[in-house]
Amino acid sequence: MATLKALVVLLCVLAPYFASASIDGLLPNGDFEERPKSSLMRGTEVMGHDSIPHWETGGFVEYITSGQRQGDMLLLVPEGGHAVRLGNNAYIKHKMGAVKGQSYSITLTASRTCAQAEQLYVSVPPGHGILPIQTVYSSNGWDSYAWAFVAPSDEIEVIIHNPDSEDDKACGPIIDRVAMKQLAPPRARRGNLLKNGGFEEGPYYFSNSSEGVLIPPMADDDHSAVPGWAVKSLKSIRYIDSDHYTVPEGRRAVELLAGKEGVLVQQAKTVPGSLYVLSFMVGDANNECKGSMVVEAYAGSASTKVPYESSGRGGSKRAMLKFVAKSRLTNVVFFSSFYSTRSSDMSTLCGPVLDEVKLIRVRRKPRA
Repeated sequence: MATLKALVVLLCVLAPYFASASIDGLLPNGDFEERPKSSLMRGTEVMGHDSIPHWETGGFVEYITSGQRQGDMLLLVPEGGHAVRLGNNAYIKHKMGAVKGQSYSITLTASRTCAQAEQLYVSVPPGHGILPIQTVYSSNGWDSYAWAFVAPSDEIEVIIHNPDSEDDKACGPIIDRVAMKQLAPPRARRGNLLKNGGFEEGPYYFSNSSEGVLIPPMADDDHSAVPGWAVKSLKSIRYIDSDHYTVPEGRRAVELLAGKEGVLVQQAKTVPGSLYVLSFMVGDANNECKGSMVVEAYAGSASTKVPYESSGRGGSKRAMLKFVAKSRLTNVVFFSSFYSTRSSDMSTLCGPVLDEVKLIRVRRKPRA
């Protein structure tokens, strides 16, 4: 009986970690709607390190209510009524369980306020990433970003940190939602040498978000929020879904937003001297992105430019590139030839949609 009671106690202690390890959605109080007690606030400033339920804080952290004013600036929150702002050298931290060695992605919604060069550090120590939020991709000023990591242990800390110091300590990015998703390992499927060619596996996508999820530039291909693919450039690409956009195939695709500054790359195993065909679909997202678009595709030393005339109402076409592999590893690269903006506001960045990318070996290396 004593052993049974001890087991029950142990399971009760470990239950939160098992639940967190398989989380697919908002972190506990990830939308910050559970507010600090009034006694733990000084104006909008959060006092104490554990005043926000489920979060630890440090530095100058504010609890923001949608509609409040800061001088001439009106602070708005896209979902719910509350968010947090990270002032000078401030951070929020959430501890949770995970599966060691498993890949996860964090999706968060953020907006910059006063400073022009604001950025966010997202980390699960010892790994970290930088979200360059100084470029605003949406018309309402709020963007959702994804960052991926491999769990270093069975208990992790998710840290979101504003490293900047401004003259006004209240200046800094606002965070509205934080979610997490476990990612499936990328694998090449039969009939396609590329992994996740349809972009169906990717970061958590807020169901009520109409602006997609930005995938920022990354240095490490193994830690990608869109498994198998890396963004090797200065700007982000947008991960989109069929509930809010037109997607050529399946439920997910990517939108190439930043011209030659938004480059999508995957490295494939090839046999030197063999002939390959790279096929893919190009279209528009039905998001008022009108006009002439061009997607450039590279496979090793071969390349093609695929023009697409967009009405901004959805549509797609298939393209292909034949090439002979020169080495055992071939980089498959995509980007848009130039920037585009939505015709509805002439400011929101947009671009061609890429989907259903396939690489097939069609002829073996001829015998000597």
